[in-house]
Amino acid sequence: MPIQLTLNKNAKIGKGVPVKIFTNDIEDDAIRQLRTLSQLPFVHSHIAVMPDVHIGKGATVGSVIPTVDAIIPSAVGVDIGCGMNAVRLSIKANQLPDNLAKVRTAIEQKVPVGFNQHQSISVKMSTLDPLAKRLKVITDKHKGLLKMLKNFDRTWAKQLGTLGGGNHFIELCIDENDDVWIMLHSGSRGIGACIGEYFIALAKKENESRFGYPPDKELAYFAQGSQYFNDYVMAVTWAQDYAFENRREMMRLILNVLKNELPHFVPTKEAINCHHNYVNIETHFGKEVFVTRKGAIRAYQDELGIIPGSMGAKSYIVKGKGNSESFCSCSHGAGRRLSRGKAIRSFSIDDLKAQTVGIECRKDKGVIDEIPMAYKDIDEVMANQNDLVEVVHTLRQVMCIKG
Repeated sequence: MPIQLTLNKNAKIGKGVPVKIFTNDIEDDAIRQLRTLSQLPFVHSHIAVMPDVHIGKGATVGSVIPTVDAIIPSAVGVDIGCGMNAVRLSIKANQLPDNLAKVRTAIEQKVPVGFNQHQSISVKMSTLDPLAKRLKVITDKHKGLLKMLKNFDRTWAKQLGTLGGGNHFIELCIDENDDVWIMLHSGSRGIGACIGEYFIALAKKENESRFGYPPDKELAYFAQGSQYFNDYVMAVTWAQDYAFENRREMMRLILNVLKNELPHFVPTKEAINCHHNYVNIETHFGKEVFVTRKGAIRAYQDELGIIPGSMGAKSYIVKGKGNSESFCSCSHGAGRRLSRGKAIRSFSIDDLKAQTVGIECRKDKGVIDEIPMAYKDIDEVMANQNDLVEVVHTLRQVMCIKG
């Protein structure tokens, strides 16, 4: 059984819903943030908190928030639709070259990383046109979006199939059977951030009060039936669909590179393409609700998911157990222990090299904030959620690309 702490255990009307936390490794700031979140009167049943929990902007990372007739844009955040994609290849570990530097360089040449984007639009129009038509409906109504991103109408299309920076990555991994996997982590890129920032600001400006004023301005919400509720639902759904396509396009580009770089290469089926920063309509405890997963993945019975560790640690392909107390969810990764700033101040390039021995990756000051010791122990995180998921495959990284 995982450790399960419960805040507001004897919650009463007006005092906040229970907060059920599947770990005892949680900082005081995150607990305070969760207590504030639990006071919102439209939260349904309870808040579930995954074992990779840590303080976040807007809402706690690792939280699963079911709401009735309302959505909190800052709980969804600005990296809308951020998530994972993984494909198992047909080759074995012993078929990989001894030095993966050439493979890493070839992928980096085809998949723009950091702030880079494609020089021209390369995706099929059958993919682009439906997204473009839906986006035009949103921007026609919200002209302010067009002012927030330079060359908005072209940039979003050129960013389809790009990685971004921060904790986004592309990895080559090996599982317990010596099968080789490609795993990647990215979201809705600049346009998703633009949509998130725009509607978060709009929610704060509207200061919705149908359910009372929020205890924290970061928890400003749109109530169902309000002026902008349907607009936000349309926009966040678009960004989530765009993020899904972004990961799929990246995977296509990567697989094309590997066909040229690896002999006898044939990909097998896609394992999963899933979000872990998103909102979805689901039914829990007898009520249809908006479920916001802020750094958590869906884990219904037998549903496949991906839980990555830090750069240099293990990652997992998992199968959900459909645990109702977690709203059929599990962690989205190891979870940060140190902020990016503290990690940079605490570790050196030599520390980074020592913690990523045997992995083909960047080993410079630009990625010290992603050093493995800045994250929680993935083994402990997994042990705390054995009621939520079953491990199907254990992966170890041999190559990692970061922006």
